[in-house]
Amino acid sequence: MIRRIILGFMGIHVLHHASKGEVTGSIMMEELKRHGYNVSPGTIYPLLHRMEEMGLLKSKWEVKNRKRVRLYRATSKGEELLEEARKKVWELCSELLEE
Repeated sequence: MIRRIILGFMGIHVLHHASKGEVTGSIMMEELKRHGYNVSPGTIYPLLHRMEEMGLLKSKWEVKNRKRVRLYRATSKGEELLEEARKKVWELCSELLEE
């Protein structure tokens, strides 16, 4: 149960960054680490692939520094979900901080 909640928060982080520009799995691992998440490739890549299957992200392959990397970007569906998540997070944080 806790893992599902954490993955949900991580998914919101991914959508947030992928709505601002292209991200890679390694970039997201570093960003999530900055926020206190201990994320392995075995966690982030399945999450990114699942989000792409759900239509929240789209990806493309590029070569950067002679390495093939997969770049992810939020879709319009992903951006709509992010906007809904922002409202829910705002509501939750407001309630939690009132107490």
